[in-house]
Amino acid sequence: MQETNFRGQPIERGQLAVVLGAGRSGKAAVRLLQKKGARVRLLEKNPGALNDAERAEFTSLDIDWRIKEHAPDDFLGARFVVLSPGIPMVQVLPLLDQEALASGALEVLAEMELAYRYLTDEPILAVTGTSGKTTTVSVAAAMLKQQGYSVFLGGNIGTPLSEYILAERKADVLVLEISSFQLQTCTTFAPRVAVLLNLSPNHLDYHKDMAEYIQAKFRLFRWQDGNDLAVLGSDLEPLAAKFGLRARKVFINDTDRFPKMQLIGPHNRFNCEAAWQATRFFGVSLANASEAVAKFHPLPNRLERVREHESVLYINDSKSTTVAALKVALEAMERPVRLLCGGKFKGGDLKSLLPIIKTKVKQVALFGAAREEFESAWQGEVPISWHPNLDGAVDELFHAAEVGDVVLLSPATASFDLYKNYVERGTHFRKLVEALP
Repeated sequence: MQETNFRGQPIERGQLAVVLGAGRSGKAAVRLLQKKGARVRLLEKNPGALNDAERAEFTSLDIDWRIKEHAPDDFLGARFVVLSPGIPMVQVLPLLDQEALASGALEVLAEMELAYRYLTDEPILAVTGTSGKTTTVSVAAAMLKQQGYSVFLGGNIGTPLSEYILAERKADVLVLEISSFQLQTCTTFAPRVAVLLNLSPNHLDYHKDMAEYIQAKFRLFRWQDGNDLAVLGSDLEPLAAKFGLRARKVFINDTDRFPKMQLIGPHNRFNCEAAWQATRFFGVSLANASEAVAKFHPLPNRLERVREHESVLYINDSKSTTVAALKVALEAMERPVRLLCGGKFKGGDLKSLLPIIKTKVKQVALFGAAREEFESAWQGEVPISWHPNLDGAVDELFHAAEVGDVVLLSPATASFDLYKNYVERGTHFRKLVEALP
């Protein structure tokens, strides 16, 4: 921990910035850097990442865009390397000038960090955690708006912070979802309110180990001081002590503070409590917070009620990409479950779920990849079948389901075996359910 927080320097006119990855945040970083007078180079391996209009736009802006395998020459002379989420640092470091890195002449930044350096005095409420981030930032934004504040809601939730800077607007509070990927390359990012909801094994296909993942998450608090607020799950108190947080700390559990909540499950009571504790810092009243929660509907792909069909409830929890997220979903169910799982497994202990599987799950239909991981953990403990795609799995559970059951899509995996992302997976599930005879 440093003794004072500060904001890193923005890029100077004419300096070279290399943006790695042409996703939404990468493109936003390119436009921001170009507007600020930098020389900009965009590196991307996927030929389909830029459409014809974007290629023409970037060419007209004198952006040096390169669709190719990355090489050390691509980074020579750079002042900044802006790393898109999902590109591990370990893949990039061998390509960089180590002397420049050591001296500080070259910085590797997240897009979030880059944009942060161009803010003026807007306070930030930032949320991270293994699960619940998107719901918590969305509820927090709703509470602030109910209080009368103008709010920018963005970051990992979809709208890059660079787009806020480019729009030249001014919000009272910036509410940002931030991932471990982004935090690893945030070097001076300092929110007034920082929320860490929970920690469980996740992205171990990206991070070296759990220790690195935890360290990345706790970077959220690195530059806070005694005038700031840190909100954490109560089970994280020992880790908070280990990392020496200097902000005022609040440790939370789920509560019954918001009885009119439309969200499902104790984890969402916890998320709403986190949002309330975070927004109290900005003067949000309990009455306005309660009204915001009462109006708030479940977000798509997060324990989303799709349809009650022939007295069977179909729930879309496609955002469940970890073993911990599946456990949370099952804990929220109050009816017998017929479960849909499968996809690109990211690690975790599936056998640890056997007690709740035996208690709540009547049947499991697997689809896509990770068949062996699930079968080796659950075979013989619950009826289990496998299908090459989601269509067959949904069809089987539709014919097997009985009055009062829940058919729950909570895959506990990433979606990249069959889909571009979890949103596409959830959309497919929704279409299949809506088309049931």
